[in-house]
Amino acid sequence: MKNTYNIYLISDSTGETLDRIFMALKAQFENFEHNLFHFSFTRTENQLLQILEDARKKNSAIILYTIVDNKLAKFLSQEANKKNIPCFGVLGDLILNFSKLLNQEATNIPSGQHVLNEEYYKRIEAIQFTMNHDDGNSITDIEKSDIVLLGVSRTSKTPTSIYLANRGYKTSNIPLVNENSIPDKITKDPNITCIIGLTAEADRLYDVRKNRLNTIKENENTNYVKLDSIQNELDFSKKTFQKYQWPIIDVTRKSVEETAASVIKIHEIYSNKK
Repeated sequence: MKNTYNIYLISDSTGETLDRIFMALKAQFENFEHNLFHFSFTRTENQLLQILEDARKKNSAIILYTIVDNKLAKFLSQEANKKNIPCFGVLGDLILNFSKLLNQEATNIPSGQHVLNEEYYKRIEAIQFTMNHDDGNSITDIEKSDIVLLGVSRTSKTPTSIYLANRGYKTSNIPLVNENSIPDKITKDPNITCIIGLTAEADRLYDVRKNRLNTIKENENTNYVKLDSIQNELDFSKKTFQKYQWPIIDVTRKSVEETAASVIKIHEIYSNKK
């Protein structure tokens, strides 16, 4: 019977670098059954202790981390050692360590992460799905989405969706104009899939929208760039998200990568509740 490993990826940022490193690492081993757990923006000892406690309860847990704070990294290493959980910083000799841990020789295939495997095709499928479901298109099969993003105009729905698609998540995004703009399928069953509301501060949206109109040389005398109208849109969207109990992410001071990391964390929580 094959052993299934529980891999914990812990990062003090978005975790994108660590995720790519792990993809390259696992490509070196042909028989590697595993479950993956992502923890981004991990920056306190208390957060680490909670993750370690969860890992301790699982069989065959392995921790990989990218933490730039040496004190915090040392704390993680020491606490993991106390609980007998293998723990590696990505700057260590990972392939050698994993070879010993899995008791198998590495294939030593250069750029092994680019092998056309099932995950590659899954990512391509997710990208195609996401492009077809951008900006409220093709809502008839919205239940097939891994993630649905809702928000008023210019809340980073499309770039976040594309980023998520490149991580293998089938993502739909829907512009929130009024309640009629929300598909019946998700209002009748608000938990049909992982649905997340995106919002931002009114001043920030005003600047983004004004720049957008200037770029396409459109008339600025419109509610689209009136601060009070923008605030009304945001108030309505927040009430809508709360009505259906959809989690909310404020994208005001977040990069697309940071927003996506928050979305993925919510998706993991949603998936664990199913």
